[in-house]
Amino acid sequence: MPRRTATMLASTLVLICLLIAGVLIPVPYAEMSPGPTVNTLGDARGEPVLQISGRKTYPTDGHLNMTTVRVTSADYKMNAVEAVYGWLAHDNVVVPHDTLYPDGKTEEQSSQENAEEFSQSQESAKVAALDELGIPFVSRVVVGTVIKGSPSEGKLHAGDVIKAVDGVRITEQADVAKQVVKRKPGQDVEFTIVPAKEAAAAEKARKEPTVTRKVVITTTTSEEGDRAVVGIQAGTDHVFPFTIDINLADVGGPSAGLMFALGIVDKLTPESLTGGRFVAGTGTIDDAGKVGPIGGIEMKLVGARNAGAEYFLTPADNCEAAASDTPDGLTLVKVDTIDDATKSLEKLRKGDTKSLPSCSKS
Repeated sequence: MPRRTATMLASTLVLICLLIAGVLIPVPYAEMSPGPTVNTLGDARGEPVLQISGRKTYPTDGHLNMTTVRVTSADYKMNAVEAVYGWLAHDNVVVPHDTLYPDGKTEEQSSQENAEEFSQSQESAKVAALDELGIPFVSRVVVGTVIKGSPSEGKLHAGDVIKAVDGVRITEQADVAKQVVKRKPGQDVEFTIVPAKEAAAAEKARKEPTVTRKVVITTTTSEEGDRAVVGIQAGTDHVFPFTIDINLADVGGPSAGLMFALGIVDKLTPESLTGGRFVAGTGTIDDAGKVGPIGGIEMKLVGARNAGAEYFLTPADNCEAAASDTPDGLTLVKVDTIDDATKSLEKLRKGDTKSLPSCSKS
């Protein structure tokens, strides 16, 4: 066999072996890519994304689209060929597997965590929206979780409203721990509560709950051994003067908070927020209306532009990354609070696009 032919044959065999190895050998990476966008003013699977009852609402137009990112599942084994392709693809991002699923977190654990964050983001969106509109509502301190095996197990339950601890009225979440730590481990502490069932019934009837109960719990020592604890985590619950339902399945995480809040504001406001424009965006939101950063901003920009968005509401802390690779035809609008967002939408509605706060590269 001629030397040149043998060399080509050997090279071909080596290449085939490398390709086979690339397909068969898993690598510790995962992939992120642009996901679908959903108009919070529209429908999803045949029903309104935002449904408000018990309060007058107004027609809306335009788009206020929340954006998403697709990720490979926790148990998906990416091979070397797929990783290289992902690195070369402009719209996809290949990251270490532990970035998306740290500490060996399973798909089920990750989904549960995302579902909890999504639920909390909806609650905060309602609070921020009603605050922005000046609509009053009631906030109350509740039992968030009860630690298994703790002194509170079987005595306190998630959703119980905490009215007082040792006779001291509770108005803030932190007040609970402040009162408990005044006791020494082994001493009793008295909780005055509205049981969760009675609280839920009163909320449904739009009435103030009247049934209260006193529960005495013997404190124990914290894991650090430095204070008394009862084994609960307090939380904050809100009672709104009307019903706001957010109907969206198969979405997780907290990053849709801002767009949900703006959708609620739009439906409760006579004038259109967008003026008929196609606006997309992202960002977490807290009860005070502060907009926080999110992951996967580059892919959300691509997904928004592919859906037809002209403007993108961008968390201030994501601005630098977003500005470094903005799709053509998409204008970034910098937001730090829900109030920033509504004011920017007002400028957009009036055609004052030059004064919109923009994102810039460092």
